[in-house]
Amino acid sequence: MPYVVNSECVLCEACVSGCECGAITEGETQCHIDPDVCIECGTCEANCPSQAIIFVDEAEAAAGTRA
Repeated sequence: MPYVVNSECVLCEACVSGCECGAITEGETQCHIDPDVCIECGTCEANCPSQAIIFVDEAEAAAGTRA
């Protein structure tokens, strides 16, 4: 799950239209990236005008979920 969409998403769909592998879908309140489909090219992050897509290192994500 390296690329994630945070709460800054404004549903402009710039990431959806720019995703060449179809890994991003629009949800009710924000877009979502399917980590099983994402090829981690970074196009979504570059296209996002609200900087709502960030790269999260898997080790950092695992450390953040521990209590």
